[in-house]
Amino acid sequence: MTHINKSFAELGVREEICDALRDRGIEHPFAIQELTLPMALAGDDLIGQARTGMGKTFAFGVPLLHRISTDASRPLTGAPRALIVVPTRELCIQVFDDLTGAAKNLTVETDGGRRPLSVVAIYGGRPYEPQIEALQAGADVVVGTPGRLLDLANQGHLQLGGISALVLDEADEMLDLGFLPDIERILRLTPDTRQSMLFSATMPDPIITLARTFMNQPTHIRAEAPHSAATHDSTEQFVYRAHALDKVEMVSRILQAEGRGATMIFTRTKRTAQKVADELAERGFKVGAVHGDLGQIAREKALSAFRAGDVDVLVATDVAARGIDIDDITHVINYQIPDDEQAYVHRIGRTGRAGKTGIAVTLVDWDELPRWTMIDKALGLETPDPAETYSSSPHLYDELNIPTEATGSIGAPKATSGRRSGGSRGEQGERTSSTRDKDAQPRQRSRQRRRTRAGQAADGAPVAAAPATGGEQAAGAEAPKRRRRRRPRKPAAAAVSES
Repeated sequence: MTHINKSFAELGVREEICDALRDRGIEHPFAIQELTLPMALAGDDLIGQARTGMGKTFAFGVPLLHRISTDASRPLTGAPRALIVVPTRELCIQVFDDLTGAAKNLTVETDGGRRPLSVVAIYGGRPYEPQIEALQAGADVVVGTPGRLLDLANQGHLQLGGISALVLDEADEMLDLGFLPDIERILRLTPDTRQSMLFSATMPDPIITLARTFMNQPTHIRAEAPHSAATHDSTEQFVYRAHALDKVEMVSRILQAEGRGATMIFTRTKRTAQKVADELAERGFKVGAVHGDLGQIAREKALSAFRAGDVDVLVATDVAARGIDIDDITHVINYQIPDDEQAYVHRIGRTGRAGKTGIAVTLVDWDELPRWTMIDKALGLETPDPAETYSSSPHLYDELNIPTEATGSIGAPKATSGRRSGGSRGEQGERTSSTRDKDAQPRQRSRQRRRTRAGQAADGAPVAAAPATGGEQAAGAEAPKRRRRRRPRKPAAAAVSES
């Protein structure tokens, strides 16, 4: 992407923030950042509309950090001064990391000297106590999900009366997840004099109503023309009609394409996500899984491994993948097609980000054709009837640059990152192999049994006990059978005496 002429410093951002961004290789803003920075730095309310991967986090994060750290009339005291509300835990962690990095050189003057500007993440799925302690220790900027923020505010641990800047990120996603009532409750807890910024990929009617109700004459900023395509122009899209039983074979070959880097695979169900991850791991791929059946710690572990490059394939459901913001994804594979065109746009928006190119592959099963036809028509993709394709089809290898010698596996089985652990049992409730081996050994007995009649063996020979040695019984000897004890019969009930 062509760099904007002006740098962050030339747009008026304080030097400490510019240095932190420069350390991360960021010096020139993207379009949405250049358009929003002047108004955001001036304290105006604004609505920023741009597709996923256009740099919205720094579009609000940079001016927010600049304003609260340079406001001499309201020095930072450790009470929350800025609040950023996001729809998912994963996006909360992502925004927290970005803001922490941008604020690493910022300090706040205190009675005892200076302290670093603090950013705190508040989200569900983790214990309350550490988050409450972080708020009590001082939180200048709070990033959180609606449910946990509202809980802590209602309990009195999160004070929102001093908020001077409020951001709603991915507002359309929060609407889809049903968070709009919680958002309205949070907004009512903040001062009317705050600066408000709302960022969203789309602007459905409820979001427009929310903006009109809680924002003060906001400026609507679009980072692209209204007629721009819904998907990134830098993303090359391929659609194939595939059989359900052949999809894993196809994916295994796509993952061996030349130039393939970090890859995300999307499914519609949690069960399918784990199944695909396990099958790819069995074929030797380094793969992680993120879906609703996993606990928050397991999901964070899988995401961390994916970001660090320890695994280069991440299988995810739509809900679990919301908020995952990684710029270096080269391929997106739709193992199952999404419910609608908006979900499709969000999925393939994971690649081709920040001016980079990407490849999106969609596998359409026969029973998914009607839904795919609607998605294709809504987005104008002009592929209503995808070509029937199998893992051995030559055009699959040619179009995706797959080596002809590629097979369905690449090596020894690998462990799946993020897989649930069930103590001594596997995920499906089966005992682990070590337990099975232990249970498979026959129980050793110290005696043998033999049929007897009146204390004599059935063949007339007397019964004799045979000692056991090393778990094996002596040949030709049997232990006496234990006699079955019978309970004595109850005496007949006494006759009732005549009156």
